Amino acid sequence: MNQPIHLRINGADYHLEVPTNRLLVDCLRYDVGLTGTKEGCSVGVCGACTVLINGQMAASCITLAVAADGAEITTIEGLAQDGRLHPVQQAFIDYGGFQCGICTPGQIMAAKALLDVNPNPTEQEVREWMMGNLCRCTGYYKILESVVNALKPGQGAKA
Repeated sequence: MNQPIHLRINGADYHLEVPTNRLLVDCLRYDVGLTGTKEGCSVGVCGACTVLINGQMAASCITLAVAADGAEITTIEGLAQDGRLHPVQQAFIDYGGFQCGICTPGQIMAAKALLDVNPNPTEQEVREWMMGNLCRCTGYYKILESVVNALKPGQGAKA
């Protein structure tokens, strides 16, 4: 059975008709064509599929698309503005906070959510916040360095 839903994704409106059991990650990737969000574990524990729903982190691999009806969703594709990467995205490049790339979109989305609520976190606060995002390549040191430096003056988004 299909159900009509309305999603505002990265500032654009989408009116979709999806099966009631359609996962948000599949809706984003296959119905909308935004493939930046990755599915890692399929049970909501690895963080690879992290998106922001109304500004809050959510595991899109366990969120039904119909449950997000009417919501504002931000994916990795929605962070860059006017051709400029978000400071967190730029910091991941500048500080090597990525390896294979599977976890990177979720790591960046989690880091953005942290910096939205705490623009100057301590290293320990970053470690605690990012615990829900796993990296199989063991890039944690570079991920931590990227997040810690993302919004410091002269770091992150370099001109």
